[in-house]
Amino acid sequence: MMSGLRHPARVLSLAIVLGAWAPASALAAGQSAHKPAPAKAAPATEQFVDGIAAIVDKEVITLAEVDARAVQVRRQMEQQRIPVPEAPVLRRQVLQQMINATLQNHEAARVGIRVSDAQVDQAVQTIAQRNRITVEQLRHEIANSGMSWDAYRADLRTQIQDDILRQRFVEDRITISDSDIDAFLSMNAGQPILAPSVNAPAPAPQPDAAPAPTGPELVELAQILIEVPDYAANSVVQEKRKQAEDILRKLKTGADFAGVAAAASNGPQALEGGNMGVRPLRDWPDLFVQAIADTPPGGLSGIVQSGRGFHILKVLRRGYAQPRPAPGSAAPAQAAPAPAPAASRAPAASGPMMVTQTHARHILIKTSKVVDDAKARATLESLRTRIEHGESFAELARRYSEDASAPQGGDLGWLNPGQTVPAFEQAMNALQDGQVSEPVKSPFGWHLIQVEGRQTKNMEEEFRRMQARRELMEGRIGPAYEDWLDQLRSQAYIDNRLEKTAGGGR
Repeated sequence: MMSGLRHPARVLSLAIVLGAWAPASALAAGQSAHKPAPAKAAPATEQFVDGIAAIVDKEVITLAEVDARAVQVRRQMEQQRIPVPEAPVLRRQVLQQMINATLQNHEAARVGIRVSDAQVDQAVQTIAQRNRITVEQLRHEIANSGMSWDAYRADLRTQIQDDILRQRFVEDRITISDSDIDAFLSMNAGQPILAPSVNAPAPAPQPDAAPAPTGPELVELAQILIEVPDYAANSVVQEKRKQAEDILRKLKTGADFAGVAAAASNGPQALEGGNMGVRPLRDWPDLFVQAIADTPPGGLSGIVQSGRGFHILKVLRRGYAQPRPAPGSAAPAQAAPAPAPAASRAPAASGPMMVTQTHARHILIKTSKVVDDAKARATLESLRTRIEHGESFAELARRYSEDASAPQGGDLGWLNPGQTVPAFEQAMNALQDGQVSEPVKSPFGWHLIQVEGRQTKNMEEEFRRMQARRELMEGRIGPAYEDWLDQLRSQAYIDNRLEKTAGGGR
């Protein structure tokens, strides 16, 4: 089965909408859709003569870069009403994010991932179309926000790169079996709906109550993580536990969870108030599930110890899936609870879904430091010539393709519209049965594509299974992504000078 071409299960952060204009990665990447306010001066004790905040492998991150990014992050947090930590703490949190971003950039360079101008242009077109505006109108909106067009494109380029990295090193390594999907569908007969946020008024009880929940319980969690270094001495572990206990006491006396997370958490979501998103309860780690078993929305867990350190969890929302109404039945009269985010819902299929499928094969040559675009394309042009002279496409795919489908002769099976990335699908759709494409570039390398046939099929059941697979992936990708980042950090040389100044608190 070919995986590298397919759209990632996660909804790409490029799908921004007007009214929430800053890109979704703006906080993590440090971009802001507003003009930065003047930076606050950092304490003199954190100034360094050489102006270096950190060294990641051989790359230097300067204090000036950290301070500029901190101004942007401060503005973003204020817009989201997340309490902003003191300047030295914010600086250290921002630097951690910049270190993670630098590690991902290095990994992209190592494996030869390069985002072309054409890919950025395509992302711009997609964003404009989703907002129902022209590219020129999009440029005008970006200019009005105070962000330069070049900075906006640079942010999109980074997002595309990170999406490719996540797909190659995280999503493609997550296995979801048919039995996983069967179990999910049997438990998820209804559309997942979450209870309202704890800050929102709950709907008044109605005489005719809604049907009993039948689907999975959904939970939105935030965390504060106090990280414990690998192989730490017992004294260090006890010190970290005491730090977690002090934080828990502060929270129980009324401290704002998001503000404490931003100031003290070592988790990657610290500057988002620790929010880890919504997942079915069963997809959270077992330790978390046990810790929040009887915790209501707005409640706190105790201290949870894991291999990473000490966690304090807050249940932001929790609720159940509700059964779908029978065909032709009236919808409930009472107000419905607030729906879960779109990525957590599987739309109900309302009837036959007739779809034209394409049976295709491909040969993939990935680019790297050794194999650039020119070499990859030349290799495929040579293979295409051999196919035209009678050699088997399937046999050449087994020998040369770098995709997981190579042992099957590059066979991708029957593909549905939207199942592969746009560049691949566009080239595939232009082919007649039996025809072989010219070399085609996608975010994952260069391809030769052969169409073996087409058919029209009712995809109602397949659509339900595809949506189930997507939701299962959503629940697993977060922890897997954090584990991958941990691996990058463990393999790199990192000299964090702000951390040393703070007394090694990280």
